[in-house]
Amino acid sequence: MHYPTALLFLILVSGAQAFRICAFNAQRLTLAKVAREQVMDTLVRILARCDIMVLQEVVDSSGSAIPLLLRELNRFDASGPYSTLSSPQLGRSTYVETYVYFYRSHKTQVLSSYVYNDEDDVFAREPFVAQFSLPSDVLPSLVLVPLHTTPKAVEKELNALYHVFLEVSQQWQSKDVILLGDFNADCASLTKKRLDKLELRTEPGFHWVIADGEDTTVRASTHCAYDRIVLHGERCRSLLHTAAAFDFPTTFQLTEEEALNISDHYPVEVELKLSQAHSVQPLSLTVLLLLSLLSPQLCPAA
Repeated sequence: MHYPTALLFLILVSGAQAFRICAFNAQRLTLAKVAREQVMDTLVRILARCDIMVLQEVVDSSGSAIPLLLRELNRFDASGPYSTLSSPQLGRSTYVETYVYFYRSHKTQVLSSYVYNDEDDVFAREPFVAQFSLPSDVLPSLVLVPLHTTPKAVEKELNALYHVFLEVSQQWQSKDVILLGDFNADCASLTKKRLDKLELRTEPGFHWVIADGEDTTVRASTHCAYDRIVLHGERCRSLLHTAAAFDFPTTFQLTEEEALNISDHYPVEVELKLSQAHSVQPLSLTVLLLLSLLSPQLCPAA
């Protein structure tokens, strides 16, 4: 096969595509907060990086903040449209939070979801579990289990999260699960010694892709890996490409003060390379221009 023809074949047949899953503690997200222009602009740019994003600490009582954020996201990013899935308000007192999934609805769909039945009241905000379809032959669906722990009971909640995993994997007959969120799993909230005794660390098969030494906090005065992503399942782990905290202040050239208007946490992200056997991907403008340059070689004059 000659070079131009081989190149064309690779462009058309290559089925691997990046799929990014994120979690972000948006720090007391309210309508008044998202109505501020710089906050809205930055949140939209953060959300647009992700195919699925789980927002935590949404405390908007008006019910208007998320629809407004969704509207601006869909106006900003041509790679949408996006949709949302929200939990009920969760909490033990008058202080309640909501988990909100934002997802690109042309790439993934919600197959099922439920709030974990926390009969023993272990969780301050019980996980809002969701199963999503994926554009992949290797991994056609994936379960996400988000959790925002309370700093007063991190160890107890994270050990209980292992039992949520067991229930979810049995219910949906899938070991491919991602646990993610603001676990408060570092510094004063959870020492390294206690962290290493968690069932999510001692039981086999759990891969903590946000490392213990990672900083997921905005303030220069702190260095803590509070926010985590934990992968389970051979197929899920086989598709792992990258995982990291997203330093949005540096990327968007914000001062620390400006960044703290958004959140005191960085988002955390995991990128999967989804393989689609023998699939043909839509051609980008760049690829089309490349093909036009190659066309004399591909189709020489008689």
